Amino acid sequence: MARERTVILIVDDEASIRRLVLKKLSGEGYQCQEAGNAEQALDKLTKEPVSLVLLDVKMPGKSGMELLPEIKARFPDTAVVMATATTDINIAIECMKLGAYDYITKPFDLEDILFSVQRALEKRRLDLEIREYREHLEDKVAEQAGRIRASFFNAIRALANALEARDKYTGGHSQRVTDIAATITRKMGLSPEVTDTVILAGLAHDIGKIGISEFILNKPSSLTAEEFRQIQKHPEIGERILSPVAADEEILRLVRNHHEHYDGSGYPDGLRGKQIPLGARILAVADAFEAMTSERPYRKALSPQAAYAEIERCKGTQFDPEVVDILLKDRDAF
Repeated sequence: MARERTVILIVDDEASIRRLVLKKLSGEGYQCQEAGNAEQALDKLTKEPVSLVLLDVKMPGKSGMELLPEIKARFPDTAVVMATATTDINIAIECMKLGAYDYITKPFDLEDILFSVQRALEKRRLDLEIREYREHLEDKVAEQAGRIRASFFNAIRALANALEARDKYTGGHSQRVTDIAATITRKMGLSPEVTDTVILAGLAHDIGKIGISEFILNKPSSLTAEEFRQIQKHPEIGERILSPVAADEEILRLVRNHHEHYDGSGYPDGLRGKQIPLGARILAVADAFEAMTSERPYRKALSPQAAYAEIERCKGTQFDPEVVDILLKDRDAF
């Protein structure tokens, strides 16, 4: 805290003492004001921020001991150093209990006053910095988390674009799956946080196909059993690719489990029902609907009506019934 912005209020009923202390502290670069009693002190404290009060314990009217707790209650950012002619240790202890930083005795050694003021102001500065840090910590954490998530989002989108650039048939597939899945999450009333996770996982759900042969991905005829086993590896490959950069473990789970079936017949883990993460159950429906309504090297695109009928047929076996109901309830939204 810059000294030129530091205000010290000297409160003492003896004018000669006030002038002596004011001369010393002003000479050190502090802005100083003075008050002869408690009422004057409170008036000055009310009018402008005061960094430190040098407060006499015994004054006519309201004493410094009586004024001290009022200052701490009304002006908690103001440090207080008590001053008195008595050397009673009990008074010193009571002042500390009431919130004073230090206690100095008369007759004053001006160097002792300066040292006490400097220590009190430094303690005040540290206290204010700690409080400000705590007050803004949550905002700083949220801001940093936002940056990390944005960076992760950009990395995911770049990977998805790299994948889809290999195959004219799947260009835009991840984005379309993401849009359908996000619409389902919102219609289910899920939180924005869940929707964001589904969006990121949707963009990344087929990343593992980077590790699959283009011949298999673009084969215009039926896959052999071995070729299909290769295709089935892409959720696990995707999880491994994303692990070093994933900002959220839930995203990895969704990528790994988006081909699980509600009846347990899916892959790679054979999960069933609610064992499958909700986001993965949503992606499974979105992925199937988008794939069926898009042209592939091995077949023409199905009409939306045919795709809806097929998804309804697989309700409760391949797909979560609740998610299917959302898709079928408002078909115009998809």
